[in-house]
Amino acid sequence: MKVSHIALKNIKRKFFRSIAIIISVTVVAATLFSVTTVMDSVETSLEKGTARLGADIMVVPAKAQAQAKATLLAGEPSTFYMDRNIVDRVRKIEGVKAASSQVFLKTAKYKCCAVNDMQLIGFNPSTDFSIKPWLIKKLSRPLRDNEIIMGRELTAFDVGSSIRIYGKDMKVVGMLDETGMKFIDNSVFMPYSAMEKISEESKTKKGVKAANLPIDKISTVLVQVAPEISAERVAIFIEHEIDGVKALVTEHVISSVRKQLFVLLRSVFSISIILWVMALLLIGVVFSMIVNERQREIGLLRSMGASKGNIFRLIMTEASILSLSGGILGIIIGGVFIYVFRGLIRSSLNIPYLWPSPLEFIILIAICLFLSLATGTGAALYPAIRSMRMEPYEAIRGGE
Repeated sequence: MKVSHIALKNIKRKFFRSIAIIISVTVVAATLFSVTTVMDSVETSLEKGTARLGADIMVVPAKAQAQAKATLLAGEPSTFYMDRNIVDRVRKIEGVKAASSQVFLKTAKYKCCAVNDMQLIGFNPSTDFSIKPWLIKKLSRPLRDNEIIMGRELTAFDVGSSIRIYGKDMKVVGMLDETGMKFIDNSVFMPYSAMEKISEESKTKKGVKAANLPIDKISTVLVQVAPEISAERVAIFIEHEIDGVKALVTEHVISSVRKQLFVLLRSVFSISIILWVMALLLIGVVFSMIVNERQREIGLLRSMGASKGNIFRLIMTEASILSLSGGILGIIIGGVFIYVFRGLIRSSLNIPYLWPSPLEFIILIAICLFLSLATGTGAALYPAIRSMRMEPYEAIRGGE
């Protein structure tokens, strides 16, 4: 009879005790898997989003600093403006490699717009380095005045469909890859000329709310910094040379999100460690009880020819089966939880969130399964060693 077969029979025989061990491992695995998945998702989203943004610095009106951060990280639609000539002044600052402006506009809560409170972002095709590279790769031509690019989360629309913006039908000719950052995923991108045309036409159409796009105004300047100088130093130069603006270093904004996430998850990790220690103690106590209760059984197996190694493998096989069962169940529960509540997690924490790739998922699952297995087998190691040291006669007498 195989050791695994005996181990399964022993697990079934002590069903409720086995369930208790599985539940303890499940709680630990579910907590660890959920936390690590959220951390990995946020980190991936931040890296992908900033890569798509392509800017080391965002220059915004000083009074709109909080709004700009909320727009960048949480995707809250907002409008703020500064003089358009600021982009030319930024280009002259030492250390600035490239600069391109964008202008923000929100759709209205009227029939003139298919979706209300949607962020519209106008960009300058001649200087843009954030949207244009994607257009060159996917579209192979400039955008026309009736064409737009949409973020991936605007799933109600697809390439080839039309969307009404301030009474004008705009054709969707491209979708940006998902980044997890709402600033990109929930926005509509179009050239300045298209946004200005929408604004002008909205003023003369009946039943359409005027867009009221300020003339000669921009919302932000995206800045790429020369490699030989730090973004922090260039940000200081910009704020010193240009009054009324705030230069946000994107890496600092991302670091603030990481710190916010770290403070939150540190407490969760503390709880996870407590749960893990409790699980170790519980499994260790349970398997010590199992060894004490099975002294006669162990003695009989030894007297029938079972080696010390067979007895050791029997206990460790039971621990492995229970631990892996708990680990698999915990990963399923944790995965379902974060998938169902991913929107709530993102909105409540105001953080970018991008579902991990299949490869990242496989790695996270493998790590959690390994930790689950290590938890069960580590806790059962001492009882297993003690069981294999029992002499057959003493074990039989001790179990009577």
